[in-house]
Amino acid sequence: MDQTKRLKLGAIFFTIFWIGGMLWWSGEYHPAYIILLAVCGTIAGYLWYLAMRSVFQHMHRSG
Repeated sequence: MDQTKRLKLGAIFFTIFWIGGMLWWSGEYHPAYIILLAVCGTIAGYLWYLAMRSVFQHMHRSG
């Protein structure tokens, strides 16, 4: 498995755990709240992917 695929899987797991953690922490289970958390979690997962990709590229260039 190449690094890009592992990074994408990590972003997916981050998104799932972030959404699940936020639902568990808040205790709110209204459909609108779940949709809002899913959208925010997806954005957070994508931003995490971009940040980690940038960090790994920087480490690869400097190392």
